[in-house]
Amino acid sequence: MADNDAPQLSESQQQALEQFTAVTAQEIKDAIPILRRSQWNVEIAITKFFDGETSDPVAEAVAEQAAAARQQIPPPPPLPTPGSPLRAGSRNRGTISPAPRIVPQPTAVSRRPSLLISLLLFPFSLVWRLSNSFFSLFYTLFPFLARFRTATSPPSRTQTTRRSQNPRDTAARFIRLFEEEYGTETGLDFFEGGYAQALDLAKKELRFLLVVLQSDEHDDTASFNRETLINPEVVEFIKTQNIILWAGSVQDSEAYQVSAALNCAKFPFAALISRAPSPGSSQGMSVVSRIVGPTPPQTLVSKLTAAIMTHSETLERARATRAVHEAGRAIREQQNSAYELSLARDREIARARREEAERKAREEELARARADEKVLLAKNRTAWRQWRATTIPKVEPTGKDTARVSIRLRNGERVIRRFNGDANMEEVYAFVECLEYLNESATNEKTPEKPSGYTHEYGFKLVSPMPRQVYQLQSEKGGSESAVKDCLWPTASLVVEVDDDEDDEGGEDN
Repeated sequence: MADNDAPQLSESQQQALEQFTAVTAQEIKDAIPILRRSQWNVEIAITKFFDGETSDPVAEAVAEQAAAARQQIPPPPPLPTPGSPLRAGSRNRGTISPAPRIVPQPTAVSRRPSLLISLLLFPFSLVWRLSNSFFSLFYTLFPFLARFRTATSPPSRTQTTRRSQNPRDTAARFIRLFEEEYGTETGLDFFEGGYAQALDLAKKELRFLLVVLQSDEHDDTASFNRETLINPEVVEFIKTQNIILWAGSVQDSEAYQVSAALNCAKFPFAALISRAPSPGSSQGMSVVSRIVGPTPPQTLVSKLTAAIMTHSETLERARATRAVHEAGRAIREQQNSAYELSLARDREIARARREEAERKAREEELARARADEKVLLAKNRTAWRQWRATTIPKVEPTGKDTARVSIRLRNGERVIRRFNGDANMEEVYAFVECLEYLNESATNEKTPEKPSGYTHEYGFKLVSPMPRQVYQLQSEKGGSESAVKDCLWPTASLVVEVDDDEDDEGGEDN
């Protein structure tokens, strides 16, 4: 494409051509084709130049424009060329302007071309790659020709193209290249993140943000960095004022978008951003000072100082307002915490009272159950004694097989009775247990019944005092019931010994 095509362009196309050549340093004959392939969208053309074109550039341009229209993203303001005069009032503006929040969007991926088109374009692509590799090797072997080549021809894509990365990786790459060029002991603390993250941090912490934009192709970049940016006075000023420092190269997509949004007209470029009211600033952040072109360190510090002094009062008011809000929130949190603690304490007291009431209720229920069980046991025992008394013979047996037994009761009385020798020892125990009911059974007209489900246990033992011998209900040898003739025949003297757990009422009269 020849240079005589430029006059045939419309005014908007010429303006886009000037913006593209100002950033990329491309010649007009090389810039017009890429702009046409990008539908004269400067931002897409710059991205293609630095990040490389996809297989279908027209489809990509249409997709980018459609995406921008859907998201209602306004196009960036036109950039004047480095050599053209700036608009009136744009250089060293005395008024502030809004600082937009720029979030770089990933490049849209176009669809792959068909196999037939790929085969047709393969020879041209192969020739381009071989030529590019040859020139890269040539300039690598003869590095002194690189400067001459830069001055006489557009920069090689192998020298300017950078692989697209996320904002954090892009910032890390810029910091690494800066330290490799100017050393690691510069004292500058660059923000390791994207521009949007740095802007959000400055807004959150109410601090100043210094944005430094550079172009690797600009002749004043190295001198500005070496003489001004890493100057001890500038470094100390940035640290003293607690300024967030974010820098980037317009060879990267994010830095280019930031330069377009901040109306960067010349490199190197510095902008001081702070929280200040300005028309159209939705984020509340504004550019309060612009420093364009090479600037001595004293001038840079004086301009930044003047801007900081002008807008420090706004930040102080914002800090005071935030402090009041923080104090109010802290008081509310303390009140809420005290209220929650009081509620927890009341709940704990209510729970303890409830558990104590439940414990007392359980104890009372258990006591009632034991009392009922004790009453039932006493009732069954009395009924069993009355029933058992009716089974004891009223007349003592006689004969040679009878045993005469003398029994001293618990109350000290002595009772003498004869028992049949073939009877079991249980008869002797039953006689002692039911002694008080023997006379009643003789007078009662109604025969008592044996209580069902009740097993009687004797609460005493019959003991022979000398020598001491305890007579059990069952024989110790075979486990069968002991007979009277085996234990008490022909005579015996016994004493009633009461167990410790025997009911006092049951044997009180025995």
